[in-house]
Amino acid sequence: MPTATSDDERDPDLVAVQEGAGAAAEMTRPAGLDRDRILRGAIDFIDEHGLAALTMRRLGASLGVEAMALYRYVPGREDLLDGVVDMVVETLFDNDDGDDLYIEEHNGWQDYLMRLAHGIRRIALGHPSVFPLVTSRPPAAPWVRPPLRSLRLVESFLGTLSEAGFSDQAAVAAYRAYSSFLLGHLLLEVTQIGAQVSLLDQPEGDPEAQANTDLTQYPNLMRTESLLSLDKSAAEFEEALENLLDRLERVLHEAKNRDGEVADLA
Repeated sequence: MPTATSDDERDPDLVAVQEGAGAAAEMTRPAGLDRDRILRGAIDFIDEHGLAALTMRRLGASLGVEAMALYRYVPGREDLLDGVVDMVVETLFDNDDGDDLYIEEHNGWQDYLMRLAHGIRRIALGHPSVFPLVTSRPPAAPWVRPPLRSLRLVESFLGTLSEAGFSDQAAVAAYRAYSSFLLGHLLLEVTQIGAQVSLLDQPEGDPEAQANTDLTQYPNLMRTESLLSLDKSAAEFEEALENLLDRLERVLHEAKNRDGEVADLA
């Protein structure tokens, strides 16, 4: 009976035939490689090269492995990007990382929103090239408006305000106003320090992410789906513009009463 041979002593297909699939799998599993290492490597890669440059092949090369080795831990690009967002957002939920912006211990909803805003701004300033990804559409729930890729953050926001007595409509209105202000401001801020803001999300979501994500983990999100999916962009734009004009009118009044001097608008 002919016997298969190979010039490559590390031929995983030949090892699979001769010694079993388990032995072949061990050959293609680089020592020390796991999901956390891959995600941290992806964050470092994006920080250095930008989000648009990220591919599985380039990420593998930066980690010293073949791209195929990554798929054992991250099934595809969308899962990789979700993992990157989860990792940079995790600091907001981690009370042991030495950060003073742990959002799950707060003194009321106003304190929560202050902690959240400063925490997200620190993420933006610490990882300006990663931040546009945080503001992209969540593949498993593309109907969230304005988009925020971390469903955990959206759920935390809605849950905190609901517990504070906000109705579903009031909580969603607050989410819209708050996220529009915060994310819009921070996207402008990161572009000023060189980050590239590009459209990398999928408007209809990602079927694989939708199939693999258990949205029942986010009861507040699911309960308010019909509200979050409404497009209120025009009304929100008009309201924000009116608020800005009211503020500028107060600035004008202040200037007239202080010989032209006004407090910093920031």
